[in-house]
Amino acid sequence: MLRCWTAALQLTELFVSSLVHMLYGFYIFSSAVAGDLSQGLSDWLFKPNADFAVKREQRACSASRTSVEDLPPIVLVHGIFGFGKGRLGGLSYFAGAENKYERVLVPDLGSLTSIYDRARELFYYLKGGQVDYGEEHSKACGHSQFGRTYEQGNYPEWDEDHPIHFVGHSAGAQVVRVLQQMLADKAFKGYENTSENWVLSITSLSGAFNGTTRTYLDGMHPEDWKSLKPISLLQICRLGVIVYDWLDLAWLKEYYNFGFDHFNMSWKKKGISGLVDCLLGNVGPFASGDWILPDLTIQGSVELNSHLHTFPNTYYFSYATKRTRKIMGVTVPSSILGVHPLLLIRVLQMSQWRHPLDVAPPFKGYRDEDWQDNDGAINTISMTHPRFPVEHPSHFIQDDSQCQSLQPGIWYYKVVEGDHILFIINRERAGVEFDLMYDSIFERCRKHVFKRNPQMLPNEAQH
Repeated sequence: MLRCWTAALQLTELFVSSLVHMLYGFYIFSSAVAGDLSQGLSDWLFKPNADFAVKREQRACSASRTSVEDLPPIVLVHGIFGFGKGRLGGLSYFAGAENKYERVLVPDLGSLTSIYDRARELFYYLKGGQVDYGEEHSKACGHSQFGRTYEQGNYPEWDEDHPIHFVGHSAGAQVVRVLQQMLADKAFKGYENTSENWVLSITSLSGAFNGTTRTYLDGMHPEDWKSLKPISLLQICRLGVIVYDWLDLAWLKEYYNFGFDHFNMSWKKKGISGLVDCLLGNVGPFASGDWILPDLTIQGSVELNSHLHTFPNTYYFSYATKRTRKIMGVTVPSSILGVHPLLLIRVLQMSQWRHPLDVAPPFKGYRDEDWQDNDGAINTISMTHPRFPVEHPSHFIQDDSQCQSLQPGIWYYKVVEGDHILFIINRERAGVEFDLMYDSIFERCRKHVFKRNPQMLPNEAQH
């Protein structure tokens, strides 16, 4: 009887979680479509005025253009299920933060592809050329070696003398770390001069450095951390993604793409039998494990971290978010109304997570109580800095006034009250905190972490 009740509760939770996620996805998609239609109508009705405004803006910007081009770009890297500039119409993953400062890039990477694949895509997005996932990796994972082609890189001059600031949200922070390690290892064919010094700074916003217990709640097996439970939220996601990619509707994928084009799952190449093979788990990213969820398990992150370094000439800063607090020794959500409905159930579940007793712990010294604070997607302990299997140098920051003299090679971190999506998608949710957060990030990039002589900002050139 108890088992029946437990199963019923689990199915109810799965139904509610699936419904909330699908409704939120539909809301985002419909908002993007509505925004595009509204913008198109506005452009059609007021085109003369718009043209005049563009010309006036071009004249106003011409005087400072040279100074802007001297600035190192700031690259905003989205997280899981995210999107870059050009996807979902005019919707911004970073809620328009990229418009606050000059020379900010927002690449569109695979939203569910592995951290390795996304790091490769990010390199070619910046340098230009056809994405090369590597022959050995591609054969092992069963996908094409080459992906999309960037005819013109977004920062082709990128090198040690022209380094870049990176800001990564969620899994995007780990993507940047993997990319920096690839640069240090000279892992890009035809680019033998790469080095870790191509990266000037890395700022993490709710970064997934050490994995998250949410992966197990969503359906990853704690035992092998690569396979999925037969009935879970991730199974529903897997089936939906496979069908979405198999249908290969050009207009739909232009709006949003999970990033699995190099797996060639389209009906044009696979046919009906290929779809069945993918659904049965015989082929594709979910069969090979070359997608992002295994990388976000604690075990997957520990494996990744064992090959990643914190480099002595790069500046590191991270914002760890949390929506929990302790009451009489019990960790509970710190706010009900302050947590996004998409994350509310998971905040509670993650705060009560217990690693299965019959499964080996993900690393030596693991304790459940260390992983209870969370933001609904990532455990707070995972966001501060790389900790496992070896803890990297770090320093806790109480407030931004302590950030005046940062040293390279150390992870400075600050804990912020907020859920995992407070500082993305919807600017109004965070209110003034949104501006304070991104102003702090961008100003630190522009003023406080230059390895060479400080550069003059465009608005300072006139003084």
